[in-house]
Amino acid sequence: MLSRLVGYLFLVIVGVTSIPLFLIAVLLRVFSYPFDRRLRLLHLFTCFWASLYTWMMPPWRIRIEGREHVRKNTAYMVVSNHQSQLDILVAFRLFFHFKWVSKIEMFRIPLIGWNMSLNRYVRLKRGDKESIEQMLSECETHLDEGSSIFMFPEGTRSPDGEVKVFKLGAFQLAQKKKVPILPIVISGTNKALPKYSLNFTGSQKIYIKIFEEIPYSAFAALSAEETAQMVRQFIIGKLRVMNEYTLDAGAKP
Repeated sequence: MLSRLVGYLFLVIVGVTSIPLFLIAVLLRVFSYPFDRRLRLLHLFTCFWASLYTWMMPPWRIRIEGREHVRKNTAYMVVSNHQSQLDILVAFRLFFHFKWVSKIEMFRIPLIGWNMSLNRYVRLKRGDKESIEQMLSECETHLDEGSSIFMFPEGTRSPDGEVKVFKLGAFQLAQKKKVPILPIVISGTNKALPKYSLNFTGSQKIYIKIFEEIPYSAFAALSAEETAQMVRQFIIGKLRVMNEYTLDAGAKP
């Protein structure tokens, strides 16, 4: 009962604080857009907004590594495993510029979804061929403008933490636009906020790490399927090691 109460209280705080934060986001969009067409400043503010909700939860002990692997003014195809809705908040803690690809339902959430639209994040209606084509076209535009694209190639959250089969869109984009792939691995979020649950699960270790980019030359001769499999195996191997940190003494299994 207490765990559920904490979860609902967290949602209330998110809802109440989102009102003034969204108004600030609107002002930033209006005043910065003439000189910041990629909306980098607005995205950084959104990183701060999202990070507030992990900073206010000390039981979520988040370890972040690898920021030095992000080169400035480089457009990446960013891919990560997906364990929990909390992955999004944790990824915002990385504070580098990218455009999310997210299911269309997220954009309908008052205030938070409206801010996603302000940021020109990319919406996707899963299973809809026309929407997928539109998503890929928008991603190409962002990459051409110099903005990285962040995708969860599993397409949805893993119910058990195991890395599911990757969809090919991210890897087709990387090959077509000849951009490097930036692999990110997240561990522990599935225990802090399990799929289909809002219950608070107590003290949890969360670990997110940016690994060195995979240059275009490393997958130029591969098919999209082969590239997806290569990156998936890389993430599976790194996740196995990172899970040892999140499951060691002091963290609840």
